[in-house]
Amino acid sequence: MHSTSGAKSAHDPALDDFRIDREPYYRSVGHEVALFQAAYGARMPVMLKGPTGCGKTRFVEHMAWRLKRPLVTVSCHEDMTASDLVGRYLLDADGTVWHDGPLTLAVRSGAICYLDEIVEARQDTTVVIHSLTDDRRILPLEKKNEVLKAHPDFQLVISYNPGYQSVLKDLKESTKQRFAAIAFTYPDAAIEAEIVASEAGVERPVAETLVRIAQRSRNLKGHGLEEGASTRMLINAGQLVAGGIALDQACEVALVLPITDDTDMRDALTAAIAACL
Repeated sequence: MHSTSGAKSAHDPALDDFRIDREPYYRSVGHEVALFQAAYGARMPVMLKGPTGCGKTRFVEHMAWRLKRPLVTVSCHEDMTASDLVGRYLLDADGTVWHDGPLTLAVRSGAICYLDEIVEARQDTTVVIHSLTDDRRILPLEKKNEVLKAHPDFQLVISYNPGYQSVLKDLKESTKQRFAAIAFTYPDAAIEAEIVASEAGVERPVAETLVRIAQRSRNLKGHGLEEGASTRMLINAGQLVAGGIALDQACEVALVLPITDDTDMRDALTAAIAACL
């Protein structure tokens, strides 16, 4: 294999679509911003752990904006192959041409590559990142007989929901131990209400009511619900209210129906909503 460097000019047009020009709203709840900045300074791979809809993806977007780096996001799934990440040869008018996958694009150009819900990908796919997450910082492109050295600004970030872990869906220890980890959870009530009010465009009392409802639903986790209502779901409900929908109807559509098909559990959630209104 021959070796190539990922270093490019300061502005790479290939990454224009991945640049974040406007600051994404993010409400810090701890030391996560400083931790991520320090990890990026060392080009350390970062793992974000937390429940669905708690702000992991928004946090990465905010940090990419803050660090002025393009963000290449990959939504992982069980049918994703290593070629989907790295790239493949494709036919076009000029014959067979190599096309970089999203991971290779980020490695070449110095972007942050964010692999969202990485446990959804097969383990034989995720091992392709191993050589990027130690001091080698290389990506072997076996089909091209090439070893690509990562751009100095490249960083790898992954996320997953530990609540969905199982024997079949979990990261290998050999993968986990290559990352620094930042734990996320739902914010405390006051901060979560602030986030919902800002993002949904509703008055603070409405946001506080939605947070109380969410807390009741989260208490049912493991007692009929796999997950309670997330912050993202509260924002969805708030946006419906801002659009003129009654609060109880908005909660039914955005909070109750999406998380359970069980009639008894729906009734329990509807009663919890009524008690909070």
